[in-house]
Formats: sequence, C-alpha cells, structure tokens
Amino acid sequence: MTTGSTEKVNGARALIKCLEKEGVDTIFGYPGGQIIPFYNEIYDSNLRHILVRHEQAAAHAADGYARATGKTGVCVSTSGPGATNLVTGIATAYMDSVPIVALTGQVPTFLIGNDAFQEADIKGITQPITKHNYLVQDVNELPRIVKEAFHIASTGRPGPVLIDLPKDVQNAEIEFYYPDKVELRGYKPTYKGNPQQIKRAAEEIANSCMPIIYAGGGVISSNASAELVELAETINAPVTTTLLGIGAIPTEHPLHVGMLGMHGTKYANYTIQESDLIIAVGARFDDRVTGKLESFAPNARVIHIDVDPAEISKNVKVQIPIVGDAKQVLKSLNKYIKRCNSEAWIEKIKQWKKEYPLTYNQMSPDVIMPQFVIEQISEACKDAIIVTEVGQHQMWAAQFFKYKKPRTFITSGGLGTMGYGFPAAIGAKVGKPDKTVINIAGDGSFQMNSQELATVVQNDIPVVSVILNNGYLGMVRQWQELFYDKRYSHTFIKGSVDFVKLAEAYGALGLRAERPSEVRPAIEEAVNSGRPAVVDVIVECEANVYPMVPAGAAINEILDMEEHADTPCAMPNLRKAKTDRVLDLEEQ
Repeated sequence: MTTGSTEKVNGARALIKCLEKEGVDTIFGYPGGQIIPFYNEIYDSNLRHILVRHEQAAAHAADGYARATGKTGVCVSTSGPGATNLVTGIATAYMDSVPIVALTGQVPTFLIGNDAFQEADIKGITQPITKHNYLVQDVNELPRIVKEAFHIASTGRPGPVLIDLPKDVQNAEIEFYYPDKVELRGYKPTYKGNPQQIKRAAEEIANSCMPIIYAGGGVISSNASAELVELAETINAPVTTTLLGIGAIPTEHPLHVGMLGMHGTKYANYTIQESDLIIAVGARFDDRVTGKLESFAPNARVIHIDVDPAEISKNVKVQIPIVGDAKQVLKSLNKYIKRCNSEAWIEKIKQWKKEYPLTYNQMSPDVIMPQFVIEQISEACKDAIIVTEVGQHQMWAAQFFKYKKPRTFITSGGLGTMGYGFPAAIGAKVGKPDKTVINIAGDGSFQMNSQELATVVQNDIPVVSVILNNGYLGMVRQWQELFYDKRYSHTFIKGSVDFVKLAEAYGALGLRAERPSEVRPAIEEAVNSGRPAVVDVIVECEANVYPMVPAGAAINEILDMEEHADTPCAMPNLRKAKTDRVLDLEEQ
C-alpha cells in the first residue's frame, strides 16, 4: 500500500519527501562530500535545518528535541568521520531509550569495502548501539526503509535507528511512493498487559502494607504520569523515581520521596529497602539504583511493568511481570486497585523526611554553594525545561530543582555523557520555543561542546547555560577525595577559561556571579535578555554531592554530610586567582 501520487525524483529528494510524510519539521546536521545530494535538496525544502558545529552536537540536539517534544528527533552527517562523530550521541540515545533517526552519507555502493576516502562501516560500528540500522543499496527500497525506521524508533521501547545512504543511491532516480503501513514480522511490541497478570498485581497491592512505586524513564516516554499519580493517590503509596523518571510526579507532591539510588534521598533509599512490595514502572533496576544487588529490598515482592520483556527479571527477580506500555497497563490496573492499609507506613516515611532532609552547609556568607544556585534557578524559572551536562551539577539539579511536569528534566542517564547538555538544550528549545530552557553545566562538561555557542547565536536560539564553575572535574575529584586519599590526579582544571569572554567572542551574552547576592540577578538578566547567554557562577570548589552510596555498597549504607563534612576549598586562592586573571585580561 502506498500513499500519494507517484512522481520521478532522485533519492535525495525522495528522502526529503519521506521526512515530510513523517511530520519532521527540524533536522540537526553538518554537511560533507557524501551527503551533498541530500543537502542540495534541503536547499529547496521547507525543512528547518540547524547547522551545528560538531556532529556529536547534532545527535544530542536531536535527542533533546525528542525528549522535550515526545517526537522522533532527526540528525544528519556525512560519511566517515562525520558519521563516527555521531556515535557518542547515538549511544547516549540508545542507553536512555530515546527515539532518533540518524541519517549518514556513505561512499557510492561500488566503492564500499575498498577503503575509499572517508569510508567507514557505520552500520557495523553502530550495530550494538542502535535499535536497528540500514544500509540502503537500492533507491527503490528507500521509502520503505524510512517508514520502518521511524516506526521502529518510536514504538515499543524507543531508541535510535540509523540509515546509511550511499551517494549514488541519493542520486539515483525513483518513482516516489510512500507506504501507508509497516509490516515487520519479527517486530510486534506488546502494549496491552496480560489481564490476568494485571488482576494478580491488583491483589498483591491490596495485600501490601508497605508498598512503594518505583518510576523510571518509561513513565515519561509513554506519557503515563497522570496514570502514575492516580495509582499512587488511590493506593496511598510513596513514589520514588530514577534520574530519568524525574518529573513523572511533581517534586512537591506529598507522596513523592525523591530520586533513589547512589545520590538519591536517604528517605527514598530507606523506603525501598524496607518495603514489602515494589511496583516498578518503566524502570530497569540499574546498578546506580540497586547498589549491592544481594542486599536490595530484601523483604519486597516485585511487580514489574515494562514494554521491553528483556528488562524483566534481568537484574532483580520479579514475582509478577507485566509486559506492556506503561500508560495502557496503568490505565487497566487503576480499574481494579483500592487503598492499601498503608497509613502507618506513610507516617514512618514522613518521619524519615523530617529526620533526613536534603540540605547542604553554607560555609560562608560570601561563598556561593552550588546547591544554592539550583535553588535560585528553581525559584526564578519555575516552569523551565532543565537540561544538564554530567557530573556533580547534574546530581544537584536532580536534587534541588522543584519539577512540576514530565519532560522538564533532560539529562544523560545510562551513558553519562559529558558535553550532552548544551546541544540537547538547543534541541529542547527548538522543539519547545515558548519554554525557558536552561542548561546547568560544570566548567569541565561545558568545554566538551562549547563551540555550539556559534550555533545558538547564528540561529538565534536563546538557551541559557548556567556554569557551576568550581575549577575541577568535580565528580571525579569527589571520588578522589573520598576513596583515593585526596590524590587529585588531573582533575584540577585551573579555571583557565574566561567563560564570559568566550560567550562574548561568539556573540552571546556573558555574565558572572561571584557572590550569593549576584546569582539571582544574573540568572534573571540572562533569561529576560531573550538572547543566548552564559552565566559563569564561581562556586565553592570542594562542595560534594550528598547523600552518596559508595560503589558496591547497599543503598541504605549512605555517606552524608555529618560523616564527611564539606570543607573549605583546598585551593583557597582559586577564586581570587580567577578574579585576578579576569582583571589582567581586561587591562591587556
């Protein structure tokens, strides 16, 4: 079956028409020799193309666009190094189950395998990090492949799909058609949960006195937040989320106990450890959540709802598996459930919340604590989309910002990709132009893709990057402090970049805050400017992320500030050195 009248076009033009049929409005990319035919056709199309400055940023931007909008993101590169530069972004999307379609140019089919200029087997390279990938060898197969790619990327457990496009295929002629449906015999995702398993789950919940709902990124991707909150309120159960599940329930909902795991709240970890029933929804029990597996939730039975059957009982034994889409399964489950006998359990959790609140030490009235910066962003930009790089700042953003809605916290979870945040924020802002988008970064992570300042300026994309500048690769430094006798091997990065001048060099707004009183005004000025902006915040350089579960420990074996108090910066002249350097530059 096909849709639309046929016409004779070349493969590149056919690809444009396929993208239009899929509702694609924006692509992120970088041209090169083997993808020129496609770029020649973009010139006359209605597709918006955002020219990034590095192909990795194209993949991350497509990823951020997908997470913010719920649609499939699209990125494009040329062959060889262009294609391999996408790999980190594709792997990031794969680990976090994000739907993107990556288009790569390839040398002509008659040169494949001959080590031609800028040839790389990108299909083979990306086999382990894509949900599926294609090498198009016949232009007549192109429409079917594109239709399948978007279907595979966005259905079941979402993920990246790559299409490799030889140059001669792009130039070959085709009578254009577009299929109106996809037929893949080996790919039939299950969406509706087994009715008997759902009834078993309802009975298990009714018999529980100490349940906990454990929500992951699958709740976000399936748009199941309303159903999740209904379940929690009906059965009167606490809800904890993974890093990628943040936003599935409002942060300040009385049943929310915060993120769990290595840097989760103490009360979330205590709650899941003492629970008698875990209702896991769209989560995969990864090592950062479970800690030492043998000690994880020893008295709990497990209901596991997930669209991917491979995740069920992979890490933690499950008593009641339910394969299906989180939204559809929760809708069905909510028809059978009733309130648990959990009043005493909820009171116990309330007491834990009082005893172990998320907090931090304000070392001096003149020192900016990084947690304070997140609190100021939360108060000033209540409805913003928060995107992060990876490191300490990422954990503080997870802990101290007050999230109200799903798809407002975007971060690299499974792969932990430094350099992710800024280009992902570009994609989020392009996808949600009416939302304030703030990238919370560290001075190390920001330098991974700072060249994308040129992208936001050229395309007038008013993303605000707030850099928690501590002069270190902070998370690695924290581990070196706690577990390697403060042997700070190559983690002190000396504050060698003037981020204000860097922003200004690209044509963006650059601001700096060096005292607590300067933080809020700088953030508000950046947001209200309507311009791409960088706010360089000089924070306490040895502040640590707490609570913290050491690697290999049980998740209730928690380091906290009382046992490992933050101490003043071991480099007390760092802040002054940065200021003096700025003054010296100004004098020059």
